Amino acid sequence: MSDSVTLSRTGDVAVITIDDGKANALSFDLLDGINQALDASADAKAVTLVGRPAKFSAGFDLSIMTGDVQDARRLLSTGAELGLRLFTFGVPVVLGVTGHALAMGGILTTCADYRVGASGPFKIGLNEVAIGMPVPGFAVELCRNRLTTTWFTRCIQLAHICSPDEAVAAGFLDETVDPDAVADRAIEVATELAQRIHPGPFRLTRHAIADELAGQLRTGLAADMALFDVGS
Repeated sequence: MSDSVTLSRTGDVAVITIDDGKANALSFDLLDGINQALDASADAKAVTLVGRPAKFSAGFDLSIMTGDVQDARRLLSTGAELGLRLFTFGVPVVLGVTGHALAMGGILTTCADYRVGASGPFKIGLNEVAIGMPVPGFAVELCRNRLTTTWFTRCIQLAHICSPDEAVAAGFLDETVDPDAVADRAIEVATELAQRIHPGPFRLTRHAIADELAGQLRTGLAADMALFDVGS
């Protein structure tokens, strides 16, 4: 497992914490560590994914995304697969959005069942169009699935970056709490879900809700990869 990813247990809840000491940019190493932690959480009844103080994730590692095209495609595909894994995961997934969540960090918020965010001067959303990159198709559809209609175009096409309160209104977050309370509140929500939700019916309902869209998005990943032939 990556040195930037730790896994612990609180009762029936697997708690995955990502902390690279910087902006939690999603590199191959960090994505691999999260996937390994999810593999090791197979017997949990809920999963919580928590960022580092003030930084949930700045999105994909830009040194890779602006470098070799094949590496950029592979990182995009790996990140997309992580998002779809969370979107279709067999137990409830709760995010502790401890601060800034931009680009793929913002996309990940649309993949979880419940999102607890930090109140304060934090930025949440997809800034791709503003920094010269197209929004991949899988991200567009995950956001369309989760964001409110009135905020979708503003956030995705126009690259509006939300404050935490705006992120609740838009659909990136479900609630905000004091920054120091994010991890505990996310674990509290996950614990309540682990105790209240029946695993079998949850999985069957998850299949009914998520599988068709996830299958379509996986099929479309090849088109997303092609975006990196045309640049900005």
